[in-house]
Amino acid sequence: MQEQKKHIVFIANPISGTAGKQFVVKLIEEYLDRSRYTYSIATTERVGHATELAQKAVREGADIVCAIGGDGTVNEVANGLVHTQTALAIIPSGSGNGLARHLRIPTDPLNAIKILNRGMTQVMDYGIVNGKSFFCTCGVGFDAFISQKFAESGKRGPVSYLENVLNNSLKYHPETYDVEIVNNKDNEEIHQACKAFLISCANASQYGNNAYIAPSASVRDGMMDVTIIEPFTAIEAPLIATQLFSGTIEQNSRIKTFQCQKVKIHRSQPGAVHYDGDPIVMGEDVEVELMAGGLLCVCPAEEGMPEVEVRVQNFITEHFRNMYNKTEELIQQNMLKTQRITQLNKDILRKLSGK
Repeated sequence: MQEQKKHIVFIANPISGTAGKQFVVKLIEEYLDRSRYTYSIATTERVGHATELAQKAVREGADIVCAIGGDGTVNEVANGLVHTQTALAIIPSGSGNGLARHLRIPTDPLNAIKILNRGMTQVMDYGIVNGKSFFCTCGVGFDAFISQKFAESGKRGPVSYLENVLNNSLKYHPETYDVEIVNNKDNEEIHQACKAFLISCANASQYGNNAYIAPSASVRDGMMDVTIIEPFTAIEAPLIATQLFSGTIEQNSRIKTFQCQKVKIHRSQPGAVHYDGDPIVMGEDVEVELMAGGLLCVCPAEEGMPEVEVRVQNFITEHFRNMYNKTEELIQQNMLKTQRITQLNKDILRKLSGK
């Protein structure tokens, strides 16, 4: 008896991160395993629309909903899927792609489709910060401050993000926080006051772009990895940045890490909080809790930070893929210009001939 085909709803964000969404659609048409899947494609039109589309897909019995976009799109889609039998899938095309990278989903769309074709489903955790769900990281302090500046700039991409980091890192003033750790590994409650550059609560290992804020984190262990970066000098900044991208930040004496299921953070005034890179202003009290096993996801069994050799290979592959995508975009732009010029010439000739 032939196995019934599963249905995938692809949800694409046309403005996230990198270009080439139509190229991804063509790859889906050509390489998705039609013996296993049927599919449909929906496009987001506004903030929050991806969640609505995902919820609609669940109601209509979709087996998988695949986000085509960055961490913001993934967050919205996953929000519509938690505690359902519909699995999340990802074809990364954002600026950072933090969750996809942690889950070992290739940033190359063709290889991401191949992961879909294998159909391996894993159960993963997610977090909630003051009622907002996150699937990769959330935090207060400098990372939330930069997320807010990044959103206000209206520019996308890693270059714009780096510009904001460089322009604001030395201007930022660390805050003092009261941190209450609930349900840690030893089932103890710990309370401490600390001055911090940032406090990150991680379900996954990285922010995106292979910036590993919690290199040991797992989305399947039922625990949240909390990283506190203490204030540091300008001389220390390059080392911390290097360790962030090399996955060795836990070795720095300015870094404090611990695992727990719940953390309560109190600060002196309301301010920015980010969840999966999206900023929001919240009050003095920030409560973060991990929800174990609440989401199904189509991804490899392996997760987290890969070996150095694999990271180097992925960097080279991604670099050339980005060059290809940019070239493809320029070719399409030139073709459109050529078509407009050709049409303009025809119109001029028509007017001159009196036809």
